[in-house]
Amino acid sequence: MKEKLIANCYIKKFEAEEVMMSPGQYFRSTMLIVEGRVKLYRQGEEGNEFFLYYIEPGGACALSMICAARQETSEVMAKAVEDTVALLIPIQLMDELMRDYKTWYYFVLETYRNRYEELLTMVDNIAFKSMDERLEFYLKNQSEKLETRQLNITHQEIANDLSTSREVISRLLKKMEQRGYLALHRNYIEWKK
Repeated sequence: MKEKLIANCYIKKFEAEEVMMSPGQYFRSTMLIVEGRVKLYRQGEEGNEFFLYYIEPGGACALSMICAARQETSEVMAKAVEDTVALLIPIQLMDELMRDYKTWYYFVLETYRNRYEELLTMVDNIAFKSMDERLEFYLKNQSEKLETRQLNITHQEIANDLSTSREVISRLLKKMEQRGYLALHRNYIEWKK
């Protein structure tokens, strides 16, 4: 399988903030993230964003696999959060990999399962948790995924990801700082919990 991937796939580099996938776009390949981090979200009619999930190194975009296989357009936006390297796998190769390589077949199934679980967690957070609980979960998750307590993220970016206003996030962050959960600095948030 490795030889087949080397012979048929190619590496593409994306700069931080570069759009990798847009709504309405057809796919000629699916992406496997080698380095970096990718954010997937839906855009509303007024241009607002609804955060779905991140794709980390070693992960693939389940939506690009589905859309590529069925020759459908994307319904989400994907943007590189940091400089990112992706392995682009041509859609013609997907059926062959699924048929001939059990490891690839299980990788695709695991990718679908992981994304489904992430979406269920998001739905649970929206439906059953208050905004301060969602914010705490979000910051803890960011700290764990990035393996750092220093989160270089703006109040507006958090608000976009949690589908609320910057003012609400700023107020809740201040309360969390008073409780000792975090420290607010000029260009970053220090997660302490």
